[in-house]
Amino acid sequence: MPITSKRLKARKKGTEVSLARLQGMAREQADRLGPYADQARDQAALKLLQARGWTAPRLENAALRVEDTVAPRVVEVLTAAAHRVDPKPGRRGMKLLRRSNRRVPRGALVGGAALVGGIVVYSLVRMRQASQDAEWQEHLDQARDQVRETRENLEDRASATADKATEAAKETAKTAKNKGKETVRTAAGENRAKENGKPGH
Repeated sequence: MPITSKRLKARKKGTEVSLARLQGMAREQADRLGPYADQARDQAALKLLQARGWTAPRLENAALRVEDTVAPRVVEVLTAAAHRVDPKPGRRGMKLLRRSNRRVPRGALVGGAALVGGIVVYSLVRMRQASQDAEWQEHLDQARDQVRETRENLEDRASATADKATEAAKETAKTAKNKGKETVRTAAGENRAKENGKPGH
């Protein structure tokens, strides 16, 4: 009987040690993977800042080029289209201004075209920046989900191991109890046989 109880204690102690070890491993993995999510967020912010710094001077150059090259051509094309479309050229449009010797300043036309081009470029940059922000946020969310899944898997494994160890301890205790009962029954049977004067089996 003392040997069985010692074995049960040893098994129980081994189960507790393995459970503690698994819990420690789970905490260690959570502590180890947590900084990676923070690092990914910091890297995303840094890359976004670098992209904005790279884009700003190029947008300015593009605006200057549009103002110098594209805007005058756009003005000419739009003016020619207006002349072709106008059903009564004598009353409205650019011809009316020309007949009355009033001209629209070329700087105003160039400025308007440059403004339209700048708005288009700015909206494209904003759309691209929004898509990059969404992509970085998605990567950050994926890293967080992976850390959370790893932590949950480790906790599930630890609890499963603890359950198995508890079941094994119960089975061992049950087996030891049954063996103890059989030993008591056997001893009681031998005692009765001796009292009746018959040899025990």
